[in-house]
Amino acid sequence: MKKLVLAAALAIASTAALADLASTEANQHFQAIASGDVAQLMRGYADNAQFNWVGGPLDGTYAGIDAIRSVWEKFTKAQGPMKVSVDGIEEAANPKGTSVTANVVFEGKQPIRVRYVLTYRDARIVSETWQIDAKPAKSGY
Repeated sequence: MKKLVLAAALAIASTAALADLASTEANQHFQAIASGDVAQLMRGYADNAQFNWVGGPLDGTYAGIDAIRSVWEKFTKAQGPMKVSVDGIEEAANPKGTSVTANVVFEGKQPIRVRYVLTYRDARIVSETWQIDAKPAKSGY
């Protein structure tokens, strides 16, 4: 019984650590987008990552590093440097992976409100959803 309780406690502790790491990684990801640093941005992806961009001129599904890099190059070139604000960041984690959701506003040439979902496995992004929110952006979410 003691071994089972210890194993459960270790699993809970490691899951909490994974969630904290994923939240930190997600915030760094958002900052890299805002800075336009595509090289930094691309370091977080697994080779087989998939990016679902929902709404706007870049709407589509992008699979693999090359396709994802291409869409970020287009976006950062069009937008230039931006300010970013993050609200409502939440994590859900277990030993197989972690998902992070957040409301993010990127402010540059035009404000863009995004509902973000990032899924991490082995500390790498395997799935990313950028859902543009059609409501007008304002300061904060």
